[in-house]
Amino acid sequence: MTPATSGNTRAAVRGTPRRKVLVARLDSMGDVIVAGPAIRAIAARAEVTLLAGPQGAEAGSLLPGVDEVVVWACPWILDPAPPMTGERADELLHLVRARGFDEAVILTSFHQSPLPLALLLRLAGVPRISGASVDHAGALLDVRLRPGEDLPEDIPEPERAAAIAAAAGYPPVDDGRLRLRPLPDTTALTGPDPYLVLHPGAAVPARRWPVQRFAAAATLLAAAGHRIVVTGGPGERDDAAAVCAAAPARTLDLSGACTLAELAGVLARAGAVVVGNTGPAHLAAAVGTPIVSLFSPVVPAVRWAPYGVPVALFGDEHAACRGTRARVCPVPGHPCLSGVRAEDVAAAATRLAAVGRRAAAATSRDDGTRGESARGAVSSAGPRTEERAVAV
Repeated sequence: MTPATSGNTRAAVRGTPRRKVLVARLDSMGDVIVAGPAIRAIAARAEVTLLAGPQGAEAGSLLPGVDEVVVWACPWILDPAPPMTGERADELLHLVRARGFDEAVILTSFHQSPLPLALLLRLAGVPRISGASVDHAGALLDVRLRPGEDLPEDIPEPERAAAIAAAAGYPPVDDGRLRLRPLPDTTALTGPDPYLVLHPGAAVPARRWPVQRFAAAATLLAAAGHRIVVTGGPGERDDAAAVCAAAPARTLDLSGACTLAELAGVLARAGAVVVGNTGPAHLAAAVGTPIVSLFSPVVPAVRWAPYGVPVALFGDEHAACRGTRARVCPVPGHPCLSGVRAEDVAAAATRLAAVGRRAAAATSRDDGTRGESARGAVSSAGPRTEERAVAV
């Protein structure tokens, strides 16, 4: 377990004692990003340490309000799961005891329980613990929200996290937008000319639109005069290369070439992003970029679609895989996404890019800043603006 520390020193600068709060979000990058509004609410009144998993720690360092990020590989969250041993438990207990937290707020998704972590935190001596649990929590939670009773089941994940924070005594302090810390200038990576981003990969195979469709969309967008930046992780270079091969004169392959902060900077300057329901979709929402979302309903769109930005949502929300949380498509032919046409995706990307340009121009007129950088600093507040294009 390797602690990682970010550079926020608000408590030291103010010189007054502040509560030390452990905020736990132990899953992936996108899950950490959507916890941002809840973390800012807590950070307004406390020093925040984020307990993150290995896949979410880098995202945690990008969130305003996080003073420190510590990493622990959680055996009941990660897949594949590391063994749950006494040594692994002792690592967490030592980490928590050494920091002397006044309380913990456990942020979970609708299908996760806070209780295993709450048990370990209680053993580590944390005196006050809050979370949302459908199960009886006994002495493990001091503040317990009951999903379906104290908060609706079908609300966006940022609002769910904010509700848990509010129940713990940290109500919202701003407009609830997804936000990131200032990002690097990525013009050297992309060049100065406008572009759209295609992100064909996803860690979960069931959430991937076929790469051949991404390539077809790239061909159509290039023919319409768009410049295209293709992004992806180091393990997604083959998919990115296949997309770029469809329009080599108009595409730039940045797969495996960016840190997470640089990827966010690339997304912030894009006219629109075409992406599945995966972490970079939430990263794009956090920098305010319109999104064409290729959304497999293995998790509900009402909870997990990109938040707070214009979204064109594609995919059959009534497909047989809906709500299964499957990692590999359980239905032959991947019907939830295979019916989505490249022509419709390309048209939506062009339309959303035009919306983004108009919004950026309005921002520039209002506050005198360059539209792209101003839009990249924050996203649209509140519920997303959504047009649904459901495959049949």
